[in-house]
Amino acid sequence: MAIDFYKYQGTGNDFILIDNRDLKFNKNDTKLVSQMCDRKFGIGADGLILLEPHATVQFTMTYYNADGNLSSMCGNGGRCITHFARFLGIIEREAKFEAVDGMHTATIEEDLVSLEMNDVSEISETETFAFLDTGSPHHVTEVENLSQYDVYNEGKKIREEVYGSEGANVNFVEALETDKFAVRTYERGVEDETLSCGTGVTAVAIAMHKSKRTLSEEIKLLTPGGELTVKFDADESGYKNVQLIGPAVQVFKGQWI
Repeated sequence: MAIDFYKYQGTGNDFILIDNRDLKFNKNDTKLVSQMCDRKFGIGADGLILLEPHATVQFTMTYYNADGNLSSMCGNGGRCITHFARFLGIIEREAKFEAVDGMHTATIEEDLVSLEMNDVSEISETETFAFLDTGSPHHVTEVENLSQYDVYNEGKKIREEVYGSEGANVNFVEALETDKFAVRTYERGVEDETLSCGTGVTAVAIAMHKSKRTLSEEIKLLTPGGELTVKFDADESGYKNVQLIGPAVQVFKGQWI
């Protein structure tokens, strides 16, 4: 059966989007998902996202990593599916949808999407790194000379040796200004560096504020794929009203046959 799809990217984090409101896509076919995401023999993507029906809100987001397995929350994917929902006529400016980590709201103006992320109350800090969950688990560590850093090998090592088979995403960070940081991320499931990671930059912004590397509650994150903004309200209980803001772009449409 031919499958209609749309290719999206959000600051270089790219996804295959499929309208699965008729529930015809075989969600158990992990091999098919990995084939579609393959950059040499398929469409090529960091992940595949299904837009599906929901009983009480506008839609459900079901996200697969490039390895074909269902995964935790993807922030840039959440922004892209919001853009896709507007393209399909499901929403106009505001969206409410359910993902694997719960309910999310989002707003869209032209191609700029602001996605509300989950509150964060637990952050583990050591002398060398922070660990927190922003919908996906993230390791955050500061380095020097980020542009020359061996993100693939160092990220893979931390992902496997520190976090075991379940793994975690690994973010390497360098301060650029008091409220601006450069970020590169090794993503589990993709098992490589990606050009951008939405839950990753969210984790970095919160970790940098928690460690007092910045006092700002609106932080710019420069990734290899572009710039994102993270806003939040911080108090003694944690981080609330967390917003991930950046562009989402429909690149092309096609048919898998």
